Amino acid sequence: MKITVLTYLEKEGDEKLDGVVEQVAEALRASGHTVSILGVHGDVRKLILGIARKKPDLIFNLMEMFGDNLCGDVAVAGLLDLLRIPHTGGGPGEYYLQQDKALAKRLLAYEGIRYPKYAVLTKQDQTLEKAAKLQMPLFVKPLRGDASLGIEVKSLVRDQRELQRRVTSIHDKFNDSAIVEEYIEGREFYVGILGNGSPVALPAIEMDFTALPAGEPRFLDRKAKFASRSLRYKGTKAVLAQIPEELSARLAAVSLQAYRAVRVRDYGRVDLRLTDGGDLYVIEVNASCYLEKESEFATAAQAAGIDFRALVGRIVELALERHKAVGTPVMAGSSRDERGSSPTP
Repeated sequence: MKITVLTYLEKEGDEKLDGVVEQVAEALRASGHTVSILGVHGDVRKLILGIARKKPDLIFNLMEMFGDNLCGDVAVAGLLDLLRIPHTGGGPGEYYLQQDKALAKRLLAYEGIRYPKYAVLTKQDQTLEKAAKLQMPLFVKPLRGDASLGIEVKSLVRDQRELQRRVTSIHDKFNDSAIVEEYIEGREFYVGILGNGSPVALPAIEMDFTALPAGEPRFLDRKAKFASRSLRYKGTKAVLAQIPEELSARLAAVSLQAYRAVRVRDYGRVDLRLTDGGDLYVIEVNASCYLEKESEFATAAQAAGIDFRALVGRIVELALERHKAVGTPVMAGSSRDERGSSPTP
């Protein structure tokens, strides 16, 4: 097949790509596909013309935003649907549901899935009245966006003054509402999910915070994820969870329920917290989560016996199966038998 890996550029003309882009491209080439890469910042015309020139049979969509719009992935997915180009991951409706953290929680509530109590404070809210019934400490972050944007040590607040300061910071810096949640103390797990009609949970990954200095908050902020020289980065690591079968089964069941509730397509990751009392809380549902070879998702797939090449290939298969089911044109001869099989969880 002809597959184009679509990705976001920090600015137009930038040649620097996230490492996952070439990793995915290499995995696709190793499976015999003809692969191109299309990087765009915020130029719609360049996006459309680039797709027209490359004429892909399928787009492997790694576009997480568009221009300066953190929610631009919604519009990009909608454009791909309008162009009738088969692509991996969610459509505009699915991405919209997952971008709005409050709306996603309402879907979880409908399915009876436990999540932290929360309130949404818009820029028009002049007081903290909506958060008055929440129990401190609280966790404050932008209502929309991913990749831990807006999350730092100061996101954890313990009094009204800190709360007001943090909410105002979110409003000013991100021009977005702030979602305020009760902070769930406990162990943190990530469960990768692969599939559509019959999705499968991958082995759970646990975040190990034991190397953090005493008094440091036990959660992943931007520094812990990306600042390789920081204490928070060095003091945290993701490990394959060593847990009883009963807990593993509970994590899988809740994660699959959340994955379906928020309508994730092809692949995603569910973040959870386990309290000392044994309660499981879904913190976030991440559609089309980060795929880099060392990521939690790829590590979990490897533990399930699915190497990176097979993982990328399986995501392509899932996308094609979806598009064929609804009649979106794909290249002739792209059936499972002609493509060959790959390990399927």
